[in-house]
Amino acid sequence: MGQCLCFAKGSAETLKFNMALVLIPVCRATLTKLRSTFLSHLIPFDNNINFHKLIALGITIGTSIHAVLHLTCDFPRLISYPQDQFFDIAGKYFFYLQPTYMDLVNSIVGISGILMVILMAFSFVLATNAMRKNVKLPWPLHLLSGFNSFWYAHHLLAMVYMLFVTHGYFLIFTDDWRKKTTWMYVMAPVLLYTTERLIILINEINHPVSVIKAVIYTGNVLALYMSKPAGFRYKSGMYLFVKCPDISSFEWHPFTITSAPGDDYLSVHIRSLGDWTTELRNRFEKACSELQSTQTRRGNLVRMETKANSNFQHDQAGYPRILIKGPYGAPAQNYRKFDILLLIGLGIGATPFISIIKDIINQINHRFASPPDSVHSNSEKSTEPQLKGHPRAAHRKSPERAYFYWVTREQASFEWFKGVMDDISECDHNHMIEMHNYLTSVYEEGDARSALIAMVQKLQHAKTGVDVVSESRIRTHFARPNWRKVFSDLAATHQSSRIGVFYCGSPILTKTLRQLCLEFSLNSSTRFQFHKENF
Repeated sequence: MGQCLCFAKGSAETLKFNMALVLIPVCRATLTKLRSTFLSHLIPFDNNINFHKLIALGITIGTSIHAVLHLTCDFPRLISYPQDQFFDIAGKYFFYLQPTYMDLVNSIVGISGILMVILMAFSFVLATNAMRKNVKLPWPLHLLSGFNSFWYAHHLLAMVYMLFVTHGYFLIFTDDWRKKTTWMYVMAPVLLYTTERLIILINEINHPVSVIKAVIYTGNVLALYMSKPAGFRYKSGMYLFVKCPDISSFEWHPFTITSAPGDDYLSVHIRSLGDWTTELRNRFEKACSELQSTQTRRGNLVRMETKANSNFQHDQAGYPRILIKGPYGAPAQNYRKFDILLLIGLGIGATPFISIIKDIINQINHRFASPPDSVHSNSEKSTEPQLKGHPRAAHRKSPERAYFYWVTREQASFEWFKGVMDDISECDHNHMIEMHNYLTSVYEEGDARSALIAMVQKLQHAKTGVDVVSESRIRTHFARPNWRKVFSDLAATHQSSRIGVFYCGSPILTKTLRQLCLEFSLNSSTRFQFHKENF
């Protein structure tokens, strides 16, 4: 058979290893537990999805080499080999009948291999960013793009694993089962992944949640406040998956938890960016409209801040049914190991850090005297469940200071977390949290085109202490932050400190922030460690 068979078999061995390894990065529950161990210092768990994609690329290359060599080299050699020599070497494997090319293709090995290639190609293509985010196809081809196609096509890979084991078991030139090692490679990872999925299914049945309150914000953002299942423990920065059976019985979508671990409720903020999130928003908007018909509301906007009245009711009727699974680990969950925090969120990318800010506020409330119950004159009475300090908050290590930069194009975005901004100004008397809001749709400060609004903003803030842009006590800056100056100031202020830089937003800024972390870590006594949220 020559070198063709050697290379084909070599690529097959890499396939066995990669097909086993590719499942590990998506065993989310296992990775979440491992993040809290010493292995987090050795293994970059934050890059699990990138690692998963890299292994998938290796599988693509290995599959291509294996298939091409068999179809274009090994099969032609087998059928053209002299018959007497063929019977001496391989006759017993073919019942002493020399096969044709189609006989080889139609064998168990051939059919299983071809089906695997087709299913892999279909799943991998639909999983690319281009097909998931950028392609808009006409009906009915629109079903082949977006998250739906990725999600459903990836479930076809369960068939690929069955075909993979079958393909490896019915090897033509191997009789000894101990040499048919495909099942040995994939057995443990498949069992681990299957066990996780079964546990999730059991938890889905035994840990239902009730939608406490739904809030429709301008900017196509839906905030859901849900009851907290018994035993649901998480850290700030983690995420969960949400399913709405009324929309789809199979689709799960990930969203960052925006409530704090000490809160007695769960909250997520969802921006309508695709078909599923848009449909979810529409259904809750309809439910909210029906509920508003019997309640007093200001205009068409239901506002919920971080405080609630004591007459809070669970399980309000009328909302679509929601199921959750999780929580799962994310880079921001390890924020406590740093001396200083630099949190950077672009638009809805602020959500991973809201839970952190709330957690710090809870610690402040627990450690010091509770703030007055009175609300500033510019704030409405709110309806969000009351924040409660975690009972062990005083005993856990916490960063000395947190700097939160929220950059957005839309002024209405500040409404999403206005309650958090009010809490910072009311509770943080020792200035542990320094929040900076940036509105990029306005020219930078000092520019003549933004002079009028800057003057009005300054006068209003001096007179009432309320920012005219965000309608909170946190003052809003215009244009974009000077990131080099931000890092320079932090390096000068917090010398010999470990600063955790957590970023969630457009990939465009990732490279800049990573380079600044490296530069200032090398040129100062301050150590910056960069973490990118997979958002």
